[in-house]
Amino acid sequence: MSLPQVVSRDEWLAARTKLLTEEKELTRRRDALNVKRRMLPMVEIEKDYVFECPGGEVGLLELFEGRRQLIVGHFMFDPSWDDGCSSCSAGAEEVADGLLEHLHARDTSFAYVSRAPLAKIENYKGRKGWTFPWYSSYGSDFNYDFHVTIDEAVAPAKYNYRTKSDHEQAGTGYYFEGEQPLEQPGTSCFLRDGESIYHTYSTYGRGAEMLGGSYYWLDLTALGRQEEWEEPKGRADTGHAARPDFGE
Repeated sequence: MSLPQVVSRDEWLAARTKLLTEEKELTRRRDALNVKRRMLPMVEIEKDYVFECPGGEVGLLELFEGRRQLIVGHFMFDPSWDDGCSSCSAGAEEVADGLLEHLHARDTSFAYVSRAPLAKIENYKGRKGWTFPWYSSYGSDFNYDFHVTIDEAVAPAKYNYRTKSDHEQAGTGYYFEGEQPLEQPGTSCFLRDGESIYHTYSTYGRGAEMLGGSYYWLDLTALGRQEEWEEPKGRADTGHAARPDFGE
């Protein structure tokens, strides 16, 4: 691997200043994109999904843990596997208690959901030493409805908002290679208004890899970073119908 060119301090400063201009432009574009993401319309969840956790069966509402928002990481874990996806596991290693605390401070819960049975999830989670919430959607339509399990025997193949033929034309048909059902990664966001739940956003493919610290997670949600929210923080029993444009 080649190393960067060695130059004088003045040459380095000129190059760095030029790059800084591009970095600032990217930041402004990202801020503008985050505003557009928060203003996306949302869809009410009307299906009663059932998940399994160590405490028994729960619905999607319980995954919020009383908070206003929920981020779901679609962790690839087929029911026939003994171990979860290695790439998903690498991302899960970075879900620390501190990250969850920062999300909780913004009234946002995080949980992983996989199609593997709970016993396999708990076994793998225990071996890894992970403590974050992780639910099984085994036997549920959840993974299929959010297009992270591809099985043409259940529904037409679609991933990252493209059909199988769209992907083949775009040169990304590899998403559908292999024996079905196929597991794929993604992240979905939900907003609670009282007991009503709304799907606000989902990202797949490389988009699911664009996350970093807690602010990057919050940027995917309908309420954003909430830095100018004057309402007392904490767990809301009911939500507000309006979706304010909080500042960055």
